[in-house]
Amino acid sequence: MRMMTMLKQGAAAVAVAGTMMLGGQVLAGEQYVDGTGFAVSGYDPVAYFDLAQAPVGQSQPLAVPGRSDITTEWNGATWAFSSEANRDRFLADPERFAPAYDGHCAYGVAQGGKVPGNPHLWRIVDDRLYLNITDQVVEFWEADIPGYIDQGDDRWSGLETAPASGNPVPALDTSSAPSAG
Repeated sequence: MRMMTMLKQGAAAVAVAGTMMLGGQVLAGEQYVDGTGFAVSGYDPVAYFDLAQAPVGQSQPLAVPGRSDITTEWNGATWAFSSEANRDRFLADPERFAPAYDGHCAYGVAQGGKVPGNPHLWRIVDDRLYLNITDQVVEFWEADIPGYIDQGDDRWSGLETAPASGNPVPALDTSSAPSAG
């Protein structure tokens, strides 16, 4: 009887652990990190949500640099923030503020690949931050944002556990983020 109880408890523990792995970051792929050593090239992921978003077809405001003295670790990467308040907002709900597809290009994921996302080529759709790689790719993506998000979401499960892109972000030779504060 005692052995049966131990087996049931062990099975329950395995079920709970499995549920946690499926619901959490355990199965997540690698966050894209470029030569800065920071996620989102050292820009503040929370600050995007406070910027005035430009209409489709127009350039977005530039990303807000994070500070090297206001950081946290999440999803295997270091994240920089422009304020302690933004870091606290991120820590309260990192999945809300982290860019979709671990910071890879949304259009690239929709096409079935992992390529870097440029922190200055962004759009928030349905309260989710998406990055793209080049201005030309932004034009393609903006032609059917909902369709490319559906394609990206469908393809992400097959791409997520693949290694993060090792490529630099084109046209972002150097990042001004994070700043020294």
